[in-house]
Amino acid sequence: MSNKKRREPIPKSFSSIKEASDFWDRHSTADYDDLMHDVHFDVDIQHRTFLVPVEGEIAKKVTAIAEQEGLELETLINLWLKEKLTEVVRNQKIAV
Repeated sequence: MSNKKRREPIPKSFSSIKEASDFWDRHSTADYDDLMHDVHFDVDIQHRTFLVPVEGEIAKKVTAIAEQEGLELETLINLWLKEKLTEVVRNQKIAV
């Protein structure tokens, strides 16, 4: 008798990310090591995050407004910054 555990075959495709994640939640990749192969790829990350300190009272008020508007805090702040930047560039004819 073999010491190898019987394993369910990996589906050829999954109909959704949820289906794939459910499969891998129930199975260990270690059980499929013989089917794995190295993959090489380049990553070009274009998105950068900048951390900026914000006064506590301002943060509270902006957070409340974001919640009222049904927006993520980050989304509201970025929208406001874009609006203000557009206004300043237009009024002062600043090249950015």
